[in-house]
Amino acid sequence: MKPRLYIPVRLDAQLRFPDPRDAPAEGLVAFGGDLSVARLRLAYRSGIFPWTANPVTWWSPDPRAIFDLDRFHVPRSLAKFLRKQPFEFTRNRAFREVVQCCAAAHEDTWITREFIDAYTRLHEEGDAHSIECWQGGELVGGIYGVSAGGLFAGESMFHRVPNASKAALVHLVEHLRARGFVLFDIQMITSVTRQLGAAEISRDEYLARLESAVRLECTFG
Repeated sequence: MKPRLYIPVRLDAQLRFPDPRDAPAEGLVAFGGDLSVARLRLAYRSGIFPWTANPVTWWSPDPRAIFDLDRFHVPRSLAKFLRKQPFEFTRNRAFREVVQCCAAAHEDTWITREFIDAYTRLHEEGDAHSIECWQGGELVGGIYGVSAGGLFAGESMFHRVPNASKAALVHLVEHLRARGFVLFDIQMITSVTRQLGAAEISRDEYLARLESAVRLECTFG
């Protein structure tokens, strides 16, 4: 039997998404719509995230990469480095600057002006957050993402000095644990996140975990 051909849904003004379980493994669920706060909120709570702006494309890949917060691994050399307390950390102090730095750090970035504006609006509404890593009063690293209940969906991170992005990630994981978060989505594994214990789970398992996570009343703080 031939596999069923999946045609991504074209979204309109109605606030909705198709079931991501119907999408192929590469994950393209739908295209169109907008990057409004309401649509982004619904997307993350549905296990979907945007990847391009013109047109907007919506994705839910299988498998999905996550950090298991109880199994996050800090390599010995990094732990030794962090014990020297080389950085200062803040939360939500320079959100837009962190996103802009993430965009600048990647030559072929998907973080376009439309994304920067959209996630800044989401931040202003309390749904998107940043961790800033400072050294000598300068922003040298950071990470940003989206929260929904007990979910934190990491979007991107950057560094200007060695280990700054890893340090921001370690700080973020400690913060999420303290606030009761249960699911840390990172979409896809990279060489850096693999070193820190990132794992892949099936899309079905991710969506099941997500359903439980978004019911929690966690606040990022």
